[in-house]
Amino acid sequence: RLNSGGTKLVPMEIRRGTLDGPFLKEVIEPCAKSALFTAICPLSKGSVDRKEHYEFVLRFFAYADNYQGFEKEVGLFLSEYLELRNGNADPTVCAANRQEFDQVLDFVKQHFPNGFRRSAKHKSVPRIRFEAIAVGVALALRIKPDLLPADVSPWLESDEFMKHTRSDASNSKPKVVNRIQFVRDKLLGRPVEYHAN
Repeated sequence: RLNSGGTKLVPMEIRRGTLDGPFLKEVIEPCAKSALFTAICPLSKGSVDRKEHYEFVLRFFAYADNYQGFEKEVGLFLSEYLELRNGNADPTVCAANRQEFDQVLDFVKQHFPNGFRRSAKHKSVPRIRFEAIAVGVALALRIKPDLLPADVSPWLESDEFMKHTRSDASNSKPKVVNRIQFVRDKLLGRPVEYHAN
């Protein structure tokens, strides 16, 4: 779509036009079109039309690789990450990226009763909830690849997790770090390592 058509492009649509490249084509796009991803992380048709599923996948990789390096502007952080990866898209690394994403999806399907959704009745998944779970799972699996967690329901349904992932939770660095590390540490069965505000 062109901006002259009356519909403003969202950042991911702009990135697909200005930052197109091998990482976008070889990693982001196939992951975003994964049948399992679509099944356990449903989005509205409008969100899919605006390439929101691409944005979810980009957020996953950007935060999984460098969430500690995030400062304050999400859009810039994502665009810089995509530009960097497009410029250094080694095929072997891209294959490993796709494999890790698939492993995270398989783990979520197996251990999270509603996938990324808050409950079976919810029809879509907020960005913040997705990134907390997906990146937290990835980090936990990097530490313990054979992880078999205890029942996730008690902490997944807790007020504390809801506070970390509510719709008005900001994208300040402490909040991004804390929601990701909350999931990572709960899965690993250890005390949560919080970032000081």
